[in-house]
Amino acid sequence: MQVHDIIERLRSNAEVFDALTRGVSEPQARWKPSPDEWSVLEVVNHLADEEVEDFRHRIDLTLHRPGEQWLPINPKAWAEDRQYNKRDLGESMECLLARRARSLRWLEGLDQPDWSLRYSHAPAGELRAGDVLTSWLAHDFLHVRQLNRLHRQYLAAELSDYSPDYAGPW
Repeated sequence: MQVHDIIERLRSNAEVFDALTRGVSEPQARWKPSPDEWSVLEVVNHLADEEVEDFRHRIDLTLHRPGEQWLPINPKAWAEDRQYNKRDLGESMECLLARRARSLRWLEGLDQPDWSLRYSHAPAGELRAGDVLTSWLAHDFLHVRQLNRLHRQYLAAELSDYSPDYAGPW
């Protein structure tokens, strides 16, 4: 996979996130399978914040200011502290899509980046800029899976008199 392909997949995933949230009612947007799991709304706001506070920012630091320390992130605390589940889903999606568009323009505007540049202070150990870019796409896929799971769990909870098992094993 080339960097261009990753950028295009990040672009396509924005459309996937939009499609996975389109038509979601307010009750479903806020619904959680359990108190320690996230709702659709929390996933969307997490993605929006990660867009600027994690991946794009950390790639920028690795490529352009490698000696600068990464600021810590705490996505689990953000969901609560920033009250993700009290926000409006439409506005949250608009924010995510705008931030993703800005990230894509930024990525496309990089002038021959050296994706092998390393950052050595990450909690995960030494990471190359290309590792962070690849992880950004992998992170998208984790949350596409999570949103799909939330849809299925909500369906099963709301239509508990009926079984979705005929569809196949989850």
